Amino acid sequence: MRSIIHAIDWLLRKCNGVFEYCDDPDCVFRVSIGVSKYPLPVPDCKIPAGMKVVELHFWNEHMPPMPSDGSFIGPAVKLRRRVAFSAKSLAEAMENDPRLAGVKAVGGVTPLFTPGDNSAAEGIFRRLGFSVTPHQNPLGRFMEFWEEVYAWLLMWAFTPGNQNRRSLRGLRRSDFWVSADGFLRLYGGHSTRSGVDDSDQGQAAR
Repeated sequence: MRSIIHAIDWLLRKCNGVFEYCDDPDCVFRVSIGVSKYPLPVPDCKIPAGMKVVELHFWNEHMPPMPSDGSFIGPAVKLRRRVAFSAKSLAEAMENDPRLAGVKAVGGVTPLFTPGDNSAAEGIFRRLGFSVTPHQNPLGRFMEFWEEVYAWLLMWAFTPGNQNRRSLRGLRRSDFWVSADGFLRLYGGHSTRSGVDDSDQGQAAR
């Protein structure tokens, strides 16, 4: 069954134009180029529907596994570091890859956390500059349900420890977005910040 999910995931990535901008094993994102399907919730500007965006897709094979004892502090620190590294690598690609020119926002949708659940994962993405809000599919709750089923199956196929922490019934996907300008200020070559200070690691992991 897992091999079937892997094959479906590979096929969907190809159909959706998902590509790898960095081949480092610490990179946890692949990307695709799309357009915003609805106004995006970013704090520093308005991103209306129809704008060119970089959509982030979690590279499931590179996600830190969850320990069988249920502890999360160690994996949370590792995830924060990998997301920060992936963001810096993406900013470099945005400054040099013509496919990524002219984008207005960077982000995507994730089942890793629910907005307001005070989880370590939510804290990591907020501290790294992303605005986190509940995901609402423009086609309604019916489509959201099937998105959640597929997200749960991906966790089951690629990262069983993560899937064991999230039941299908309680799974809700979240939007996480930042404007392209804000993203490059945080992670681009002229930035004086790394997106989050090392001193924040412990707070993000709690």
